Formats: sequence, structure tokens, C-alpha cells
Amino acid sequence: MHAIVTKGRPLIFAFHGTGGDEHQFAGLVAELWPGAGVVSPRGTVSEFGANRFFRRKAEGIYDMEDLAARTDEMIAFVRDQLSPGVPARAFGYSNGANILAAMTFRAPDLFERVALLHPLIPFTPPAQPGLAGRRVLITGGARDPIAPLAGTEALTAYYRDQRADVSSTLHGGGHELRPEEIAALQAAFAP
Repeated sequence: MHAIVTKGRPLIFAFHGTGGDEHQFAGLVAELWPGAGVVSPRGTVSEFGANRFFRRKAEGIYDMEDLAARTDEMIAFVRDQLSPGVPARAFGYSNGANILAAMTFRAPDLFERVALLHPLIPFTPPAQPGLAGRRVLITGGARDPIAPLAGTEALTAYYRDQRADVSSTLHGGGHELRPEEIAALQAAFAP
């Protein structure tokens, strides 16, 4: 998939959640950033018919070898989409946030800004000095049964420890995306 990009306008990478596809966030990108290019890959793993970006052994238990391999594949895919003079920004929801976070741990230079919406990283990422100064938004729900608040807070602390420019937006609900998160996402990617 190659996007049509305009020099100076951002290229937005959108990573869907489990069961979503490349169309999940197309309308949202067009609404929030008119004129931006969009690349929205479809996860190639099927979990009982639901699209995902990597395998897991159970809820919250990742197949770490598969995650590593698919992270490398996605980094290569993203690099192939990038164009000089076009700022690249990325957001992901749930499973899409997880693959996006994994990419930042390995290749912090891919995106100038990143938004992780309801991520779950059930492991301690390695130190990554390349994240210093990178803009990262993390959102979540206080009662999220899939991406518990403690994990969201730990991931936020991880990025802060790497000296990333981190902001967070939390709501009182569960795993659903709420308007305040969308507003924070739009603001995070504003010029």
C-alpha cells in the first residue's frame, strides 16, 4: 500500500485494534486532519477470524517471538512508505497501539509523533535513548479490563524515563474510545 502524500502535509499511519481493519480509522483521519495522507495497514494475523498485528498465547500474554518478527516487518513496511519532507505521525488503538509501541522501542526515529490509545505492554521494554524528545500521547480508561490502568501508567512512566515528551489522557470508563481521547489525539498531531 502506498499513500498519496503532499510535501509539508503529514502522513498519518493508523493501526487498528483487534478485529478491525484498514478502514477502521479512515474517516477519523479525514475528519481530524483534512488533506493528510493516510497509511492504514491491516494486521496479518487472524485470531478466530479477528485481524491482529501479532499473535498472543492468551489475553495479555504475547507470543514474544512473533511480536519481534512482526515488529521488524512493520518497521520495514513503514520505512518503505516514508517520503522526504513529509512528516510522519502514527496512532494505534489497542492491538494497533501495542505494535506501534513495539516499533518505537526498536526504531524511535520512524515517527515524529505517536499516540497510543489503550495500549497494553505486559513486559518491561528495553531502554531506548532514541525516544528522548519524541512526542508521545497515551490514553486509556480507569476501568479498562483489557488494558488496565496500572499498565497504562507504567508505560507512561517508561516513556518519561526515556525522556520522551509524554502527555496522557485518561477517562473513567473501559476500553472504549471517548471524545476526550479523540480531542487529545487531534491536538497531539496539530502543527
